[in-house]
Amino acid sequence: MEKEQRTKTRLPGKIEALVPIAVLLAIMISNYVFDWGQDPHIPVLIACAAAMIVGWRCGYNYKEMLAAALDAVNQSLEAIIIILCVGCLIGSFEWCGTIPAVVYYGLKCITPGMFLPLACILCAIVGIALGSAWTVVATLGIAFMAIGDTMGLNPGLVAGMILSGACCGDKFSPLSDSTNLAAGSAQTGLFDHVRAMVTTTFPSLVIAIVIYTIISLRGSASYDPQMANDLSQAIVDHYAYMSPILLLPVLFIIVVALLKIPAIPGVLLISTIGCIFAVIFQGASFSDCITMAHYGYSAETGNALCDTLLNRGGMNSMLWTNNLVIIAVGFGGILQKIGAVESLLGGLIKKVRTPFQLIVVTILTSMFCITTMCDQYLGLIIPSSMYKEKYDEMGLGRNMLSRTLEDGGTLWSPLIPWSSCGAYHSSILGVSTFGYLPFCFMNIINPIYAIITASWGGNILYADGSRTNLLGRLKTGGTPAGAPDDAHERAIAALARIRAGASAKEAKK
Repeated sequence: MEKEQRTKTRLPGKIEALVPIAVLLAIMISNYVFDWGQDPHIPVLIACAAAMIVGWRCGYNYKEMLAAALDAVNQSLEAIIIILCVGCLIGSFEWCGTIPAVVYYGLKCITPGMFLPLACILCAIVGIALGSAWTVVATLGIAFMAIGDTMGLNPGLVAGMILSGACCGDKFSPLSDSTNLAAGSAQTGLFDHVRAMVTTTFPSLVIAIVIYTIISLRGSASYDPQMANDLSQAIVDHYAYMSPILLLPVLFIIVVALLKIPAIPGVLLISTIGCIFAVIFQGASFSDCITMAHYGYSAETGNALCDTLLNRGGMNSMLWTNNLVIIAVGFGGILQKIGAVESLLGGLIKKVRTPFQLIVVTILTSMFCITTMCDQYLGLIIPSSMYKEKYDEMGLGRNMLSRTLEDGGTLWSPLIPWSSCGAYHSSILGVSTFGYLPFCFMNIINPIYAIITASWGGNILYADGSRTNLLGRLKTGGTPAGAPDDAHERAIAALARIRAGASAKEAKK
């Protein structure tokens, strides 16, 4: 039966394989050029249909391709559920005042002489608290653009600084949909993934902040804090209680990560803590807690910027993202089933022999998918489905895969004008994508840093929990990252063979 199946199907040619991608790219670029204002859901669905037509020409039937799409969705189901739970958490954090408290106390730290680095750090902190670079840009981003304008700073520089911090915070946050999707696509633990990013993301942020500090110290600027003051006052006037105590729920996120509590119970636990704080400090009722978890927080403060910050969260708010994730994951599953991705990029993976080469290929594939398919989710999903078995064959941890996906995926998306991220950030900040691109130091440095350090064997994470440090020296004794049992067993066996071979070569010398 298997032999009969192999004879009636074939690998699509490169032109055939490009058809679904070309269809999606044509619609998305047209949407950008002609400003149709359409979301990416239906274009991706149309691309799914195009992929199925190509698959039918190559001998696959509808049921086979549908099964592949559903199987891909099933593998990402935990991430989809986590994203819904994150909506509950954001709603509780808004209602109890934790997220506004982060913004309120953060704005008090801004000083004119160190505007760029301090604002970048604040965007990163708020990004971690919010789990959304989009919301950081729509709140602090707007405020900082106005402040930068009063200082006479290049708008592209200020926008690049905002995105560097916001994207870094989004990338690190357990509340972020892209962070959850990267972990879910790689089939590793959420907090295993977050800890893995410390090796590349944090140093990249430090380098970016140093650059912003140098720019700030070399320049001179005046400062009009009115917009920031208005935002802070609106927050204080709206909430019954505003105190540093409200920052404590953010610390519980760190505690949950350190205790290695699984993602779903961990997020629900933190959501419950947020609800308790809302009851104690803001006078919320049990009914309010149900409302905030389902529909998020709703407020009218009289300050448009403050309303943008506060009116978000709830399980319902995540349905847009999850709808796109389901369709995009299905698209990736169909492309994988019909062999479209293998036809286009399969030659790359066959030439990979080292972890360094695998990291480079993964990052470049993520960038390729975002550039051609116009959405960061596809830049996480498709490379993961292509390369995860290769990571197992090299004895690498699945958190190594998830980290690399974000190094080349999440941070690249805001730099593409016709991607959903690029179009959004450009519109909100009032700066063209190419105007802020040269100043998004974090977004540019992170993938370069990951590739350079991997070139000499640094920051490599293995399936048994061991890793190499920045200089490439092996450190043992770590806890293995989450992975499917069969994949973990294959990776451990492969790692043992690789190290045995290396030991044998060393002994001969």
